[in-house]
Amino acid sequence: MPDTLTLLDRAPAGFRRLAYRIASGHGVLGRAADAVRFRFTAEDIPELPPRGDTPVRLLIGPANSAGQGYLWARAIAETLPGVTAVALREIGGDTYLPSVDVRVPAAVYQRSAAWQDALESYLEQQTHVIWESGLPLLGRRYGSDVREELRRLGARGVSGALLFHGSDIRPPFDHAAQSAWSPFRQTAGPTRALAETAAANAALAADVGVPVFVSTPDLQRWLPDSVWLPVVVDPSMWRLSDAPSTPAGPPVVVHAPSRRWIKGTDRIEPMLHRLSAEGVIAYEEVVGIRHASMPALYAGADIVLDQFALGSYGVAACEAMASGRLVMGHVDDFTRSQVRRQTGLELPIQEATIDSLEAELRRAAADPAEFADARAVGPAFVEAVHDGRRSAAAAAPFLGLSA
Repeated sequence: MPDTLTLLDRAPAGFRRLAYRIASGHGVLGRAADAVRFRFTAEDIPELPPRGDTPVRLLIGPANSAGQGYLWARAIAETLPGVTAVALREIGGDTYLPSVDVRVPAAVYQRSAAWQDALESYLEQQTHVIWESGLPLLGRRYGSDVREELRRLGARGVSGALLFHGSDIRPPFDHAAQSAWSPFRQTAGPTRALAETAAANAALAADVGVPVFVSTPDLQRWLPDSVWLPVVVDPSMWRLSDAPSTPAGPPVVVHAPSRRWIKGTDRIEPMLHRLSAEGVIAYEEVVGIRHASMPALYAGADIVLDQFALGSYGVAACEAMASGRLVMGHVDDFTRSQVRRQTGLELPIQEATIDSLEAELRRAAADPAEFADARAVGPAFVEAVHDGRRSAAAAAPFLGLSA
């Protein structure tokens, strides 16, 4: 059944524009809606950490998607000398609840003048600020306008940059035109809303003239002048067991998508259940598992399925590779070539499309040894590309430092 956002995406344009205007707090109806849904008390306002005493002081926020803002901040501060880094997260409906330095309730973030005063003063004390996903750091303070926040902080000597994670910048209709597997060819999700968001963020990046980072290399197709800031995982957290030996029975296959429609889950799951019923694989459907439980899940798996629609890879694939598991997914030629060009390494994700996945799983079940190399190089690839050092090196020029 479609969710509310998807239903709204299919509504007439005028109705959608009104709904988005209200949701953004604009106009009389928007302000009235804000007053009802964004309620808070003084006790809800969090404290900000002490200002760093280093020459370079960085803040990243407010998305912290998959905990990456926090992990980038830690990697940058630990790798580059003379840097303090802080990650900010505005709490929405995300149940992931990753680690972060400052966690601020949505109501406080959007409407508390006291919080916005304190945060704006804190931002003015930073030397560098990175805005994630085209989202404002100061909520409704300046009409949710990142351009105005950049202008005001820039006037106070703060250097700004933008950072995008995926659907916030990927143009879905262009993606659909270029990829046979694109989820945006389907009608399952809010494609029009994503198109509007991507277009607005592309215009923002073109207008403000600041450095732009992307978290996955496929996004450089849409932002060719951007810098790839590789996602970060802690290899030690995922290296909980040796790579699995040849399974005695059917290989255990797991798939834990964050968004089923955008990962292609609904288009592969009937086949996975069929192969499981045949005894070719033992498929484990993963729903609602806490992130802290994922290492144990991967420790009991032989094959981890990533995504089959976007042509990219991200945090989940890196975590599975770090676990020494065989990772299968669709990663397009552009993304693989970007990884090869920028790292000198081949991406060790076994290529499988929605159409070819069944054959690849049957091959892996019939001859596990055929995929031993892909399993073996995964942890080394993650250590070389995704343990944070390369991310810090990518951020260094923006921070005025050498890697």
